[in-house]
Amino acid sequence: MTLHMQQTFEAAILTQLYPKSQIDIFVEVLQSDGGNYCASINAATLALIDAGIPMKDIVCACSASFMKETAVVDINHLEETHAGTEIVMAILPKTEQIVFLQINGRLHEDHVPKVIDMGMKGCRDVHTVLTQTVQSHIADAMATMGE
Repeated sequence: MTLHMQQTFEAAILTQLYPKSQIDIFVEVLQSDGGNYCASINAATLALIDAGIPMKDIVCACSASFMKETAVVDINHLEETHAGTEIVMAILPKTEQIVFLQINGRLHEDHVPKVIDMGMKGCRDVHTVLTQTVQSHIADAMATMGE
């Protein structure tokens, strides 16, 4: 997971602003019901924003699968084990650039576009939530500074 996170954030962080520097991201999963990578990416994104690290865009991650002829998004551990195939993806929402894509298992080629589209939609939904969270945090900080 470490190498995947590094590749994901190297595509988003404006590293040229930090020559001869290293940005370390530490993630500890306290409880897991599936989606460790996605939760870690989304949490690390918020931490980087809070730390003031400049990025091209907010990195959003989501998982998707195909179960009973239906594409599903944000699958949990039980669904991961029953579905057999999971697509994990991270995107930069402004450009819809996929910065990480991993397919765990086998999936018929006819279903791949449906699952990727569902994952993209899930990432856009995560982006909405992350943006609202950042805006709320900024508003709270501004209110505190004004007091």
